[in-house]
Amino acid sequence: MSDTNGPRAVALALDALRHGWAIRVEGEGGALDLLPAETAFVQPGIYAARMLISAARAATLKLANQRDAAVPETPVLIHGAEPFSLHAARALADPALDLLHPMRGPFRAEPVAAYQAASAALDLARLAGILPAFLVSAGVEPAATVTPAALAAFKDPQSLSIQARARLPVMACDAAEIVAFRARDDLREHVALIIGAQNGDRPPLVRLHSECLTGDILGSLKCDCGPQLDAALARMAEEARDGAGWGVLLYLRQEGRGIGLINKLRAYELQDQGFDTVDANERLGLPNEARDFPVAARMLDLLGVSAVRLLTNNPAKVASLESVGVTVLERVPHELPANPHNARYLATKRDRSGHLLG
Repeated sequence: MSDTNGPRAVALALDALRHGWAIRVEGEGGALDLLPAETAFVQPGIYAARMLISAARAATLKLANQRDAAVPETPVLIHGAEPFSLHAARALADPALDLLHPMRGPFRAEPVAAYQAASAALDLARLAGILPAFLVSAGVEPAATVTPAALAAFKDPQSLSIQARARLPVMACDAAEIVAFRARDDLREHVALIIGAQNGDRPPLVRLHSECLTGDILGSLKCDCGPQLDAALARMAEEARDGAGWGVLLYLRQEGRGIGLINKLRAYELQDQGFDTVDANERLGLPNEARDFPVAARMLDLLGVSAVRLLTNNPAKVASLESVGVTVLERVPHELPANPHNARYLATKRDRSGHLLG
């Protein structure tokens, strides 16, 4: 029998959610048997009287006010006049279907007795990269059981360790080394690229860069991720060329500010409908910022780096690193010009997410 309080239980639960299987989440206040609305196989006879969604999604559906939805990932239980089928649950969960299903309900929100379990379930959905919506007690045997304690253990960055390192000449600098990190139960493999010769006497120039497939690889103009990555490597290489400096790029596998690739693309679709990046995430029922910066601090610690010059315009990155023991000696501005496709995105980062201009 699996340990419901260990990180392995979370790995099993995430696998179950991606396959569309039910899970049980146990916490203070009670347990919840949950079937993921997005991935579960649609079949006759699967109904539930209640659904678990996020406060942000509930506010979109007029089931919670904006004050209640101030923390977008807060759990909300809703009860329908008729039991929810999986088809109905998906239509309720996916904002891309809002215009196709404008008449909904009547629904009502209920108190969440098993609040701890419900909160953990929404976080599990985000980690699995699926929409945060579940049928509650749909009569399907759970494939995995997990607790909030297990989720905390799974997210503990201390489980991260160095697995491999090798010389890796790159276009920006041929004197570079790549270091790969992995946690025991997490499939994500983060990497660090060390530019120049590591010098323990001089704090490195450090960039925390979260994975962006569309920007880093495909050259998307909707964001500034690709140009930011290239500019950071060029800046580090410039310091390394004179022999006095060096740099560390931490490439973190947390696509879409931690909501996953598919949900990020769903947010893109909503942006094309007129929503900004913050509102798009919240309409999906997801947090605007879910990146795991403590894992970056753990990577730096494993590299023997305790003080950095941080290349960023985001004060939250500075605060996050300092809160877990990394000394940020300097915030080095990192700003690139906008293009017609990402000007609104950059303005939203500045106006709603607290990014600085230079």
